[in-house]
Amino acid sequence: MNYDIEKDISEILDRLEKDNISFNNQTVLVTGGAGFLGSWVCDVLVRQGAYCICLDNFASGKFENIEHLRDFANFRFINHDISKPIYFGFSNHPEGICIGDIKKLDIIMHMASRASPFEFRQYPIPILKSNTLGTMNALGIAKAHNALFFYTSTSEVYGNPPEEAVPTPETYFGNVNPVGPRSCYDESKRAGEAFIKAYELQHNMRAKIVRIFNTSGPRIRYGAEFGRVIPNFIHQALNDLDITVFGDGSQTRSFTYVIDEIEGFFKIVDRDEALGEVINLGNNKEYTILELAEIILELTGSNSEIIFKPLPIDDPERRCPDLKKAKQLLDWEPQTPLKEGLKKTIEWFKDLEKNE
Repeated sequence: MNYDIEKDISEILDRLEKDNISFNNQTVLVTGGAGFLGSWVCDVLVRQGAYCICLDNFASGKFENIEHLRDFANFRFINHDISKPIYFGFSNHPEGICIGDIKKLDIIMHMASRASPFEFRQYPIPILKSNTLGTMNALGIAKAHNALFFYTSTSEVYGNPPEEAVPTPETYFGNVNPVGPRSCYDESKRAGEAFIKAYELQHNMRAKIVRIFNTSGPRIRYGAEFGRVIPNFIHQALNDLDITVFGDGSQTRSFTYVIDEIEGFFKIVDRDEALGEVINLGNNKEYTILELAEIILELTGSNSEIIFKPLPIDDPERRCPDLKKAKQLLDWEPQTPLKEGLKKTIEWFKDLEKNE
């Protein structure tokens, strides 16, 4: 089969329609909108009739993810780094770029940040800036327009939780190394959450925070330089390369297919019950990394061999969300089985590599 992204976008739209969730006629700014998850958000918003403003500087986003949206009158792209000031509704401002013709923003979805583990060593300063200065700039925009603020945080804020804290609830405060190789991402996301809470307290900001667990699907970046486990395994398997498992492969992750994650995002944005809340979104079914490699070998029919390499510093032993709050506040839980999501992602990779 060939992968058809329009079917998955339609599935998200159908789910939202069943829940009477629509952003028609609302103006939504999506920072990081050309990224993996951000581009899916833009697709849904445009098709629902929102005026979608995608802001990205292509540090990790890709033009190909949003190129097709240029044909929509209700889509606009702005090439900008959110860690630098930008103002909407101003014709002139001494401190940054001004977009004078956009007078009112209803929702800010702040999703801009590199998130691939191997990039933490290459780009620690831009990562820190996007989640601190960038979050502060995005909050300033929201404050100026009295807009709802939605922030994509991460399960990385939990660090390496002890066994008794897995599945991990939002109330767990984390076990994070502030000076380790992952700290630029872990700690900046934690700081981003703190910025949001400060704006809630001081400026009565209407804000919502999602903590994302491992998500995969079409448009996810791949390559050994990014360290993303599912795209790396699929790329290696399709090309009969050795599949590289770090450690002995006993560490666990829980994987969510992209359409489930995007549905969850929009439920959080829509629900008043989520105001002021931090909500886990992910899959509470754990797999070891070795199990994942074996499943991908099975689905691809690959001749690849599994090889083992040393475990990276501070790599979490287990990663699995407690989803009680998501179920209670959003009536949300993941619907796509791992193998089904992997099959679609594999087909997308096949199409991608054929075109390349």
